[in-house]
Amino acid sequence: MLIRELEEKDNYQIEKLVKESLESFGLDREGTAYYDPELPRLSKYYSSIQDASYWVACEGEEVIGGIGIAPFVNEKGICELQKFYVRHDQQGKGVGRDLLDTALKFAKRKYNQCYLETRHELVQANKLYERNGFSLLSSPIEGSEHSFMDRWYIIDL
Repeated sequence: MLIRELEEKDNYQIEKLVKESLESFGLDREGTAYYDPELPRLSKYYSSIQDASYWVACEGEEVIGGIGIAPFVNEKGICELQKFYVRHDQQGKGVGRDLLDTALKFAKRKYNQCYLETRHELVQANKLYERNGFSLLSSPIEGSEHSFMDRWYIIDL
């Protein structure tokens, strides 16, 4: 497995992965990444934002996971962990852990805290966040755009 920055050639595969992952949990709804207008062109989106990046985990030319870091809109020094997905058949093999490590190493160089939003149904993801030092918040940080999310985490970097 190789983890590298997202390239234009990966856009379709990562969009497909995000949508299939959300569909598998019945989360293909407004207020999730499923309807993010930037999803079909993530490489362009992340390359246009200062202090942001998106990485993919690949086996050969096949994208098996992805994760992004970008500044959080209204909070100075806080980034947001975004669009973190691992293909279902690759879960439990360390792909998610390695992607998360890559993203947090990047974030530590640029931010003081990292915030994320998720859903309670994503039990394995929530366990991963908690095992890696994220603390559960009782409500979202002001400026959140994902109205359907019901779990919010933050970690000091």
